[in-house]
Amino acid sequence: MTTNAKAYWAMSIAMITVGSSFVIGKQVSAVFPVYLASAIRCGIAAAILLLLLYVREGIPKIIPKDRFWLFVQSLTGVFGFGICLLYGLKYTSAGESGIIMSTTPMIIALISFLFLRERLSLYKWFSVALAVIGIAVLKLSHLDVDTSAVAGSESLVWLGNLLVFFAVIGEALFTIFGKVLSARLSPLAIATFVTLLGFLMFLPFGIYEAFTFDFAQPTILDWTYILYYAVVVTVLGFILWYYGVSLVPTGTSAVFTGLIAVSSLVFSYIFLREPFHWSHLAGIICVLAAIVISSIPSKAEENQAAIGA
Repeated sequence: MTTNAKAYWAMSIAMITVGSSFVIGKQVSAVFPVYLASAIRCGIAAAILLLLLYVREGIPKIIPKDRFWLFVQSLTGVFGFGICLLYGLKYTSAGESGIIMSTTPMIIALISFLFLRERLSLYKWFSVALAVIGIAVLKLSHLDVDTSAVAGSESLVWLGNLLVFFAVIGEALFTIFGKVLSARLSPLAIATFVTLLGFLMFLPFGIYEAFTFDFAQPTILDWTYILYYAVVVTVLGFILWYYGVSLVPTGTSAVFTGLIAVSSLVFSYIFLREPFHWSHLAGIICVLAAIVISSIPSKAEENQAAIGA
């Protein structure tokens, strides 16, 4: 298996685990307060990752510059993403937030072009646009969802949309900073420190919610959901994502974020019995086609591979 193929498989599995988190998260949020659940999840994941890092690689020395980028990455992509999305959805509809979230591949590609100076070929830009269209189709199919949750908050819809857009920026920076840090730190090291910092950010809010939470309420199944979120989504998902991002252009990895929408839809259909529409199939085809197109190596990548061989 080629290096690129390994990266594509790693990123695909990572994004599918993230997609599954929407289903698991729905179960978790029905029992646990959000900050407490996030603190527990990040705490378990950080402990596992620290142990893995110590055994497999040892604790690396991190220069001040990388400490800063790790902090910003955790603040924007872990803590900030969760907070902005959580509160954004309180003031805007699922339909509007879905349209905004569908721009994630394009935002990642644009930021990588502006700040990392990554030049994307025409068909790479086409694949990004196709992914955006596919995600938008998947999200637009939910425009008939009841929006009574935001009724009476029409004047704050702009704030909700802005917060959701900030969540998109956070997710984009999560990928961009992972690419920057991969030049000096291993995928395991990045995943470990980002998760640990995320845990420390959630901890004060989690402790506050813990004082009023009845820990006798959750069942064994509820704790299993938390464990899945920590081990599969956070530990496995983060390591695989950073591994893939370190090997391919950021514009390519941007397209793979479309698998979040696809997998969350499929998991919701299977496990939550949510309705499946023909428009979903069209969206899925667009996203998968975008991934296939983005996986076609450019001439520059072929030349680089030939030199490396």
